[in-house]
Amino acid sequence: MHLTSQTARSFLQTFLLVATAGMSLCAAFIWVLDPYGVSQREKGAQHPIMDINQRYMYPQVVRSGQYDSVVIGTSTSRLLDPVALNAAFGGKFANLAMNAATAWEQSELLKLVQRHTPAPRTVILGIDDIWCLEEKSLIKKTFRGFPEWMYDENRWNDYAQMLNLTTLEIAGRLLGFHAGLMPERIRRDGYEVFTPPEHTYDLARAQFYIWGTGATRQIVPVIPSVVLTAAETQALTFPALTWLDERLFVLPGETRKLLVYMPVHVAAQPVPGSQRDAEITLCKARIADIAHKHKARMVDFSFASGVTSKDENYWDPLHYRLPIADVIVQGLKKASETGQSGADGFYRVK
Repeated sequence: MHLTSQTARSFLQTFLLVATAGMSLCAAFIWVLDPYGVSQREKGAQHPIMDINQRYMYPQVVRSGQYDSVVIGTSTSRLLDPVALNAAFGGKFANLAMNAATAWEQSELLKLVQRHTPAPRTVILGIDDIWCLEEKSLIKKTFRGFPEWMYDENRWNDYAQMLNLTTLEIAGRLLGFHAGLMPERIRRDGYEVFTPPEHTYDLARAQFYIWGTGATRQIVPVIPSVVLTAAETQALTFPALTWLDERLFVLPGETRKLLVYMPVHVAAQPVPGSQRDAEITLCKARIADIAHKHKARMVDFSFASGVTSKDENYWDPLHYRLPIADVIVQGLKKASETGQSGADGFYRVK
């Protein structure tokens, strides 16, 4: 049976009408629920956080105007609890650290903070080797994607960008929250305990992840230690540090600024005396120079210490356990107040 041209035309018109109506309903659903807080940028409001991608969650936290202090970094900074930081430093913290954040992504996030909190009380920037490894430092984005449209000040491009199935799903989750069917995914200050529950900790399993085997292996220093030549020193430019310099330059002098090289396990640190160790040491010195230039303080936890050398303090080479996060916060408080390295050898102030 063949359709007449009139019947085909009628079918096509009906199909287009239904499809347009469906898309319009989806768009209205997204824009009314506004899961990313696009329409509330100037209202000081903040939706519950329902997304799983931190790069999409944090712009509305920043724009809410509810926080005067921030933590920015990678997953090695995510366990710093804003509640503990509020008690240690005063103010109201948001933890905006993102898994595997590139130096550029961190810089863009700090840029957004500076636009919406012109005089932040405290900024803690968790530093990792990503800032120093020249082969990685200029990589801007990861496979997770980075919504640049959320980090600019053009509201109108946001509406078109939100019209997709992912945002529709997040809007549905938000509706579920308002209906009492779903909890907030994480706290509104950005904090989340992403490591397994402490009561499930198993040292043997942790050592497998830390060392790649079931047992600790000895780290053998390179002797004699590699010493960079003048030419090598000059050739190491650490290009990502330009972004760090630029962002600190914009922060006002009264802002407490802490550049914190986070305490990864010794298994993830450069072998002492190696070429990489010499390069990271030089990079740390240049970060310290930038800190001094902008009246910031650099606190280095990333070296062999009584904390970083103990397997039982870690889940894997990069991620420490919750009690260590509390020790870090207290160490940062002392470092900020005294300007001195830790008496227990856990951190160095540079």
